[in-house]
Amino acid sequence: MMELMTTTQRTDPPRIADERTMLETWLDFHRSTLAMKCEGLSEEQLREASAPPSELTLLGLVRHMAEVERGWFRNTLAEEDAEPLYSTVEDPDGDFHDLELADTAQSFATWQAQIEYARALAKGRSLDDVARRRNGELVSLRWIYVHMIEEYARHNGHADLIRERIDGATGD
Repeated sequence: MMELMTTTQRTDPPRIADERTMLETWLDFHRSTLAMKCEGLSEEQLREASAPPSELTLLGLVRHMAEVERGWFRNTLAEEDAEPLYSTVEDPDGDFHDLELADTAQSFATWQAQIEYARALAKGRSLDDVARRRNGELVSLRWIYVHMIEEYARHNGHADLIRERIDGATGD
């Protein structure tokens, strides 16, 4: 039984800063929050859907956020054609499925790699840079940052509930 024994360092975003710093630090805060919600749990606990009938698990959320990072930064911002990591045409929610076969350590490493790649892609770009989604819709890097903050915040709420059901741990 592997336990995720990392200790995530989470920094509160500054209360006064320029827009870019504010967006990037809030996004990093939420990335760290998800990592903290997963710390100290066994592989079985990370795979546990603890709030039936929902199939959400902490490991599934980590895999989902790897897909989200990849989609918005690689496929939209950089206009790459990066294939999905876990999802398929047959199973668009594959990031949440077949977790008994998932390599937990590799899933976390993949998520962190997607975060690092996203940071590298955004570095040096203007918040006003425009990218085209696959459906043709235009979005700015600013919009991507705000959307990513929203996506993490929503799923961190899920992670709060899942973690509390697993072992009673609560907190931000």
